[in-house]
Amino acid sequence: MNSLFAPPDYFQELPEVFPASPRPLEIDLGCGDGTFITGMAAQHPERDFLGVERMLGRVDKTMRKIERMQLPNARVMRLESAYTVGWLLPSARVSRLHLLCPDPWPKKSHAARRLVNQSEFLDGLHRILVPNGEFLLKTDDQPYFEDALASFESRTHQFKRLDWPDDAFFYPTTDFEQDWLNMGRSIRRARWQKIAR
Repeated sequence: MNSLFAPPDYFQELPEVFPASPRPLEIDLGCGDGTFITGMAAQHPERDFLGVERMLGRVDKTMRKIERMQLPNARVMRLESAYTVGWLLPSARVSRLHLLCPDPWPKKSHAARRLVNQSEFLDGLHRILVPNGEFLLKTDDQPYFEDALASFESRTHQFKRLDWPDDAFFYPTTDFEQDWLNMGRSIRRARWQKIAR
């Protein structure tokens, strides 16, 4: 079982991640050590999951977890997040994209580096989501959360915000989220749906 996904071409939109699979595809962007993606893949064998992670050590950890748990519906790709969403993932194919405790880029001068502030990411997100597909965000960083709210408020023609009650659905806690909770930090979350034309 090879859990590492390597695109056949890094400069063209992917035709597919799980060839010939009719199952919904979910993306875990910045998948860390793979806790979330493996938890979701084990709980939902009727869905496919792709983790995207830039750091090699985290990719290796995720691969080992996927292979140890024997999850044929989970794979991981080593690549940068904004490029993956903006240019590589297949159009109108992703049912859900999860962005969980991303790098907050806390310095004011670095705010433009936040994914939720980048047109490349937001345009790509709209392109790759299926009609009524969802974007789910969790962060411990209030400025990051406020930026996300502002970005999506400016795109109400493309996305609408959904409620996200505590018991809405199964949702594993990531390694980073657990670290922040252990430190007493609050986790903010929001969920948006692509508006079907």
